[in-house]
Amino acid sequence: MNILLIGAPGSGKGTESELLSKEYNFTQLSTGDLFRTNISNKTKLGLKAQEYMTKGIYVPDDVTNDMVKDYLQTKNSGLIFDGYPRTLDQAKALDQMLSDLNQKLDYVVHIDVKESVLLQRLSGRLVCEVCKRSFHKINRKPKVENVCDFDGGKLITREDDQEDKIKVRLKVYNEQTSPLINYYREQNKLVEVDGNVKSAIDFHKELVEALKL
Repeated sequence: MNILLIGAPGSGKGTESELLSKEYNFTQLSTGDLFRTNISNKTKLGLKAQEYMTKGIYVPDDVTNDMVKDYLQTKNSGLIFDGYPRTLDQAKALDQMLSDLNQKLDYVVHIDVKESVLLQRLSGRLVCEVCKRSFHKINRKPKVENVCDFDGGKLITREDDQEDKIKVRLKVYNEQTSPLINYYREQNKLVEVDGNVKSAIDFHKELVEALKL
């Protein structure tokens, strides 16, 4: 089974990807990890991506798609796609890549969260410099202030978690990623999950039930 999680920044995609991977042996596939791996290994695609990232420009779809395509040659089932596809063109490219490998997306989960809730979550978020796990100043405090529970790494506020930058990110999401919701709804793959008011435990249980795991 392959799963895609769609949701705005702060909707909980990353946290749920980690939980599902741990509990059901999925592998989380995020473009952020792909970029870091390719850049670290100085692959041809990694060097291309770094050129754009250094300039603060989005990596073009063709470069991102090629990284995903390379990855899928070695593993193409039991995946949770997190943060990719980000655009309609990427979604169509992924469908073709998976089809070529006799695979598909089985479920696409849309985590729906109000903008006011997203702003509150993101502005209080803390991220470990080492393992990238997320905590929160109010809702999910670490055991020791500003120290990661898992590896003792320093917890920081991401630069793009400032309120003005959060609003820009949400605007980009609504413009570029929201169209994917209708795209997958038309394929009868979309599962809608309300992520506004539930506790993290209740939300996770509902998500697991929606995916029939």
